[in-house]
Amino acid sequence: METSSGIYVAGHRGLVGSALVKRLREAGHSRLILKTHQELDLTRREAVEEFFRREKPDYVFLAAARVGGILVNQARPGEFIHDNLLIQASVLHAAQQSGVKRLIFFGSSCLYPRDCPQPMKEDALFTGPMEKTSEAYSASKFAGYIMCEAYNRQYGTQFLTVIPATLYGPHDNFNPESSHVLSALLRRVHEQRSAPNVTVWGTGRPVREFLYVDDLAEACLFLMNFQGALPSMPINIGTGTGTSIRELAETIASVVGFRGRLEFDTTKPDGAPEKVLDSSRLRSLGWTSRTSLQEGLRKTYSWYLNQN
Repeated sequence: METSSGIYVAGHRGLVGSALVKRLREAGHSRLILKTHQELDLTRREAVEEFFRREKPDYVFLAAARVGGILVNQARPGEFIHDNLLIQASVLHAAQQSGVKRLIFFGSSCLYPRDCPQPMKEDALFTGPMEKTSEAYSASKFAGYIMCEAYNRQYGTQFLTVIPATLYGPHDNFNPESSHVLSALLRRVHEQRSAPNVTVWGTGRPVREFLYVDDLAEACLFLMNFQGALPSMPINIGTGTGTSIRELAETIASVVGFRGRLEFDTTKPDGAPEKVLDSSRLRSLGWTSRTSLQEGLRKTYSWYLNQN
């Protein structure tokens, strides 16, 4: 990407989008195309097509999506699949029609089977049923990936699906009704840091891989600038290190300064037993993550404190 290239970051106010904008500005990119939901509703195909015709972006990061944790996925599956399908169809089609050079679409580790062999390799997609608690969201992301591949085959586009590990960092969603496990725990431990105990959902045994969002942004710029054709299949972006929910809670307690007891509510769902990505393909291209979980949590907690 040239520093003068038109770069559209869809979802620039969210966790991923804000990290991308920060990294792009640090790299000297001067023509960032940014629109709020109020300015451009990505579920409205005609408005999206008109926007692409007018702005003519050279590169697109499709980070806009309806996302959330187990609770909201179970409560509002219809909204998740409806909104994400419309966003993806509108943006991907308009990008192809307007001649976008490259596009990165953000998939999710929930695309992999619930009982996927660990660590999860890209060729494990389609080999088994997905986790039921996020099935509607997963199905919409599958459709986005398939649409990228279909457009690449038919139209010669360069649309790449990336599959990040579980993300966290500044601009994360800390709403207890809709947040993911890390941000939900960070807020709960912070708010109850003087209490004798804090409750953690589930058994604490499930293993997840956590990626600091600034590392994801660096990986995406690395891929967008990659010389030659983009990889022909999705590419995992992660640290390669799994952390149990119990270990995560203990690390958060250390960062926050909570000295009480962690109690695990086993009546609450655990989700998939283990989700760790095999990111060896990306490492073979020349990129590795840099931020440890403890360092990333300290940065995230500092940002959270500054917002409250």
